[in-house]
Amino acid sequence: MLAFRSTFLHGVKTVQYSQAKSFIVGRGCLGSVNLKGRSFLTLKDFNPDEIKHILWMSADLKHRIKHEGQHLPLLQGKSIAMIFEKRSTRTRMSTETGFSLLGGHPCFLTPQDIHLGVNESIKDTARVLSGLTDMVLARVYSHSTLEQLDKEASIPIINGLSDLYHPIQILADLLTLQEHYGSLRGLTVAWIGDGNNILHSLMMSLAKMGVNLRIATPKGYEPDASITREAQHLFKQFGTELQLFSEPLEAARGSNVLVTDTWVGMGQEEEKPKRLKDFQGYQITMQTGRVASPDWTFLHCLPRKLEEVDDEVFYSPHSLVFPEAENRKWTIMGLMACILTDYTPETPKLKL
Repeated sequence: MLAFRSTFLHGVKTVQYSQAKSFIVGRGCLGSVNLKGRSFLTLKDFNPDEIKHILWMSADLKHRIKHEGQHLPLLQGKSIAMIFEKRSTRTRMSTETGFSLLGGHPCFLTPQDIHLGVNESIKDTARVLSGLTDMVLARVYSHSTLEQLDKEASIPIINGLSDLYHPIQILADLLTLQEHYGSLRGLTVAWIGDGNNILHSLMMSLAKMGVNLRIATPKGYEPDASITREAQHLFKQFGTELQLFSEPLEAARGSNVLVTDTWVGMGQEEEKPKRLKDFQGYQITMQTGRVASPDWTFLHCLPRKLEEVDDEVFYSPHSLVFPEAENRKWTIMGLMACILTDYTPETPKLKL
């Protein structure tokens, strides 16, 4: 029997969240997908049908609002608290403009406004925000902060980035690739760089979309071992390939998509000299592209540094980085609409 919390609102979320967790990854939901009230901490918790539904919702909103000029106030009367322990351009702008475009009110909170766990406990903050807003997006240093917020809040929590995962970035990547290639199934993605939070999110999602993943990281910068073990199980379950290399060209060979990210993340500035030395040979150049598939494309979540990818690739027709950045807006809008509304897309389902 579910243990109901002391308030009715907490009880509501406890039931919804427990039911959501009962979905089995890999098994399609019976009937239509319903994500209302769900938190979004990691793509590990979402099955293929649910991820596809979010992408479909995102593409629908993009088509109706951007291309047809329609006004869709789906979030009118709703508000979101945006907690940012780490600075951001794309996460802040996409969430703030996207929530407003759908008629809602975004509230941006920096560490100067709200110091999680310092001026007020995470537990109390979660309960206060639950009474004042409809949703929280938090961009934090530690994934455990998100888990605490989700445990104590009676409203959905979205991961805007943590040390372990960056799932909203992957939604934008998937939509960008679908738009470019027409379908995701059968593609091969090559990750060349650090074994970080974005790679972890790719490892928890690509297999479910029928996409193969080839990873090249320098020794000592491999993805988290427990996440790697879980990913190996997922790729086997979905009949896709996961391969790990230490040579960038081996990962790139025959791949459709080349992806990298920063070598020095926020909070790792003191490690910069060592990291730059350790990542020598990992810059993506046209030489990298020459061993990839003829239709190869390039993704980067931004901001980008020259040592990670040269200008020739970054500003080439192969690069999808700016459509990818724009799709951060449409995918966060699609996700928020899935979680907070009963809206059903009107455009045809995507070929995924």
